[in-house]
Amino acid sequence: MSIRVLLADDQALLRGTFRLLIDSCADLEVVAEAADGQEAVDLARTHRPDVVLMDIRMPGTDGLAATAAICADPELSGTRVLVLTMYETDEYVAQALRLGASGFLGKYVTTDTLLAGIRTVAAGEALLSPGATRALIARFLAGPAPGALLVPAERLDDLTPREREVTALAARGRSNDEIAGELVLSVLTVRSHIQRALTKLGARDRAQLVVIAYQTGLVRPETRRAV
Repeated sequence: MSIRVLLADDQALLRGTFRLLIDSCADLEVVAEAADGQEAVDLARTHRPDVVLMDIRMPGTDGLAATAAICADPELSGTRVLVLTMYETDEYVAQALRLGASGFLGKYVTTDTLLAGIRTVAAGEALLSPGATRALIARFLAGPAPGALLVPAERLDDLTPREREVTALAARGRSNDEIAGELVLSVLTVRSHIQRALTKLGARDRAQLVVIAYQTGLVRPETRRAV
């Protein structure tokens, strides 16, 4: 079955370009296009896409409000939001991740990166642009905004020591393969630990698991040493 994508961007030319790229792949298809956030929410509820490719800055209802509505709707629990941004360290992206977005991409990524990003988010495997993600989290997500703490720190006690270890490595941008190599585990075992951590912490996906890890202090932002 193909991955169903909803495009949300106020630039018609950009939507058309993305549609051509996505529809050229046998495993991907665009099911609808939205020019603003409210239309994106309405079309998501109508079409139930696997991934919403969401621009943040749109007139009227913006991408943040649309992301919040989509991620909070229990009827859209299977829909993932992939944020498009001009700036990978934009504070708006941090807010989108807090609200439930599954990852982000710069608007001028390569075709292969865009398509791989859609597939990655649809699979719930990992955040995108790991290096930029780490910088973003260190800058904006380590200290929770008022009322934005996803879970209390005490919930970490529900995790086994191994689940905490795997979660911490995931939050530092490690892939499942890298975690498996570092801990001498199979990739399947790593996935199982990640899935159990998601369930115990009530995280929507791996992106929220990473945010929780920083907000609860399981992982601290790395500081650069002076040379």
